[in-house]
Amino acid sequence: MTAALTIAFVPGVSPAKWARVWRERFPSIDLALRPIGSDEVDDALAGEADMVFARLPVSDAHNAIPLWTETAVVAMPKDSPLADHRQVTDADLAGVHVVDAGPVPADIDAALDLVEANVGVAVLPQSLFRKASRKDLVARELVDAPGTRIVLVWRDEDASETTEEFIGVVRGRTANSSRGAADEPGGTDPDADDGARGSGGSTKAGGGKTAAGKTAGGKTASGKTAGGKAAPSNGKTVAKRSATKGTGAKSGGGKNSTGRGRTQRGMKGKPKRGSKGNR
Repeated sequence: MTAALTIAFVPGVSPAKWARVWRERFPSIDLALRPIGSDEVDDALAGEADMVFARLPVSDAHNAIPLWTETAVVAMPKDSPLADHRQVTDADLAGVHVVDAGPVPADIDAALDLVEANVGVAVLPQSLFRKASRKDLVARELVDAPGTRIVLVWRDEDASETTEEFIGVVRGRTANSSRGAADEPGGTDPDADDGARGSGGSTKAGGGKTAAGKTAGGKTASGKTAGGKAAPSNGKTVAKRSATKGTGAKSGGGKNSTGRGRTQRGMKGKPKRGSKGNR
């Protein structure tokens, strides 16, 4: 049977924490996890995936919730003079050959192979360096580097009550919280040790997107402006979801919050299956 909700994720991102919460909260709703390549986000959403944990930039056609910012590090041999530093600055790299300046090397293994061969150093997200597990290399934080942004993305046509519930899990909504209540801004990194910086829902995403999603479409941090009402949260505007999706409208698009015109009922029993489930 096809899973009711399929979540894809790019290298360096682990959705295991949220999968555990989901299975505890909705044990009767199947959740499948699917690893994909960094350049396979669009294909995954066009296929089986309902939602994807991706690294910016992503297509402007997708809804996007910014979650956290990964720390940029410099990978180097253990015997490198820079290895004695706790942090590395651009000035420290002035006289050093950088084989790949990131922010995400096109071929991470090839870049780290060159670093291991003592050809130079490479810049990449800390999560990807740890995933590579190169025992002869160390990583030092690159000070003042912008880092890379992790987002949760999905398409309008895949929106459903089930995807809304998963968004709530990712945003830290508790089982007893009302879906009409504002979620915590931003998100949390499932691996607390990776040095990632929480976005707080305030840093602009690439491609003209804001931390709230899209500016052109009037989409908010939840991906939709369902009720046309917004409540201030720590100085940021976080849209409230209306209990009735059929009445909510995007501020710029004229479509309702799900793109289907269906009325959203409260979650009684198990949530409605995702649009790609049971096919």
